Amino acid sequence: MLEHEWSRWVPRLSVPGARPGGSAALRHEVTESWARSLGSVDPGRDSAPVTDGGPVHQRWTSSPLHRPVSGLAGELHSIAEDAGFVTAVTDESGTILWTCGGPAMRRKAEQVNFAPGGRWDEQAMGTNALSLALRTGRPSSVFSAEHLVSALHGWVCYCAPVHGPDGRVLGVLDLSTTWDRSHPLAMSTVRTLVSTIEARLASEQPRPAGVRLTCLGAEKAVREGRPLPLRPRQLEILTLLALEPDGFSPERLRAALYGDRPVTASTFKAEISHLRRALDGGIAARRYALTVPVSCDAAGVLRALERGDTDTALRLYGGPLLPRSEAPGIEEWRTRLEVAVREAVLASTRPEHALRYGERAPYDAEIHTHALRLLGPGDTRRAIAAGRLTTAVRD
Repeated sequence: MLEHEWSRWVPRLSVPGARPGGSAALRHEVTESWARSLGSVDPGRDSAPVTDGGPVHQRWTSSPLHRPVSGLAGELHSIAEDAGFVTAVTDESGTILWTCGGPAMRRKAEQVNFAPGGRWDEQAMGTNALSLALRTGRPSSVFSAEHLVSALHGWVCYCAPVHGPDGRVLGVLDLSTTWDRSHPLAMSTVRTLVSTIEARLASEQPRPAGVRLTCLGAEKAVREGRPLPLRPRQLEILTLLALEPDGFSPERLRAALYGDRPVTASTFKAEISHLRRALDGGIAARRYALTVPVSCDAAGVLRALERGDTDTALRLYGGPLLPRSEAPGIEEWRTRLEVAVREAVLASTRPEHALRYGERAPYDAEIHTHALRLLGPGDTRRAIAAGRLTTAVRD
């Protein structure tokens, strides 16, 4: 964001409730979020956008937070209604899945789409407590005009991320109200509620240990901190199953692995059997699909792109999918991922996206040209993009 565009919004930062003629000094994390947000969010927008996924009821009922939050629903309703708050729970992307509160406060919240289906990640709604908590992994509060979007200047929000037993952020719990109802105990209340939810998650009936699969620019599968002893073919199978959770017919999976190569059915079944043993039986029999949780960096890139989160997609995109694999199905997915990430970068108006992607694509002249278009004349990063472009064109 150009300096004159940033300074244009700074005078709007005086906070209701501050002493007359004065204004509250913005915290560093808030100013950083404003700088990031102004490239994608209009401060004059009137409400949060609706998630592309449509109604979120099914996402909520299948969320790992559904059971523990439902168990606390009575307490959450009581807190929200007695104190004049709206309580919200999001998923890891910042999409609200569930809310509760008194009728009057819920009507106010719905006017800005602080309701199920509303997107409150930073790219969608700018600086707010939910997006800060998701980005930092720490409890956050945002008061009145600290919000980037003017329509939220009448609000104060307190929230904290909810972590699963494996440390992964599953979403956030938020208490929001009008700024004049702000209360010093609200944040400690949120922390206590989140601790209770996390304790309930930890005490749930143990599930099969999940697998962390790294297949972008690397080839590694880890379970409970220990590498899984998988051959390259088995890593290909695991990657394909992680990318297509609905599974494969035996014929289609065999074609994705071998194409037209003459491979016997026994060889194919042996590879499946070895992977199934390594996963303690975690592959369904008739239609090959995973029955154990697998966290896959490539699948994470796809989810991030679906919700328009180019930051997360680029952070997860470590390189080509299983770079040594020649399996037809892997090659197809490799191309789809490369094209999707590249197109997201070219569609972005943030130069850091093109610069970051350019590190992994030194010969992509179009990417470096795009970075130069986005960087201002006085930006020292132009030298990086110009050097890369010179190398790409020369070679």
